[in-house]
Amino acid sequence: MNAIPVFTIEDVATLDAILADFLQKAEAELTVVVDRGGNVISQYGDMTVLDVTVIAALAAGSFAATKELARRIGELEFNALYHQGNGSHIFMNSVDDDTIMITVFGPRTTVGLVRFYSSSAAQKVGELLKSLQGNVHDVAFAQAEMSTGDIFNE
Repeated sequence: MNAIPVFTIEDVATLDAILADFLQKAEAELTVVVDRGGNVISQYGDMTVLDVTVIAALAAGSFAATKELARRIGELEFNALYHQGNGSHIFMNSVDDDTIMITVFGPRTTVGLVRFYSSSAAQKVGELLKSLQGNVHDVAFAQAEMSTGDIFNE
């Protein structure tokens, strides 16, 4: 699993724009981009809907479990999962080998619409994340700048 890339303000704005466009088109409430370990990379939408951190961890676990199920029937993985509730639903799809996109939606929309638009959104997110791999954004710290002296002297 690769490390979460370093984002600049511009990178965050680009990712937010992709997710906002997706939510508007799909008429969904929340989308969360997580790594396969369950760490939140980005989130956009109504965060009051649920505890994003817990959902991210559970979604990563769900993807890992269903990957093994897929392997047992001769598939590499199931690239999308859908959980239907009475009022709220979750659609999860693979962005790339390291990343999952989780979408929470309600009765305003359909799983077909969410699935349709999540495909192109996941592709755009994947392209952005790939472009950031190994990109250090010229961030560096000199050893001399790292001191705890001022913190503990007060």
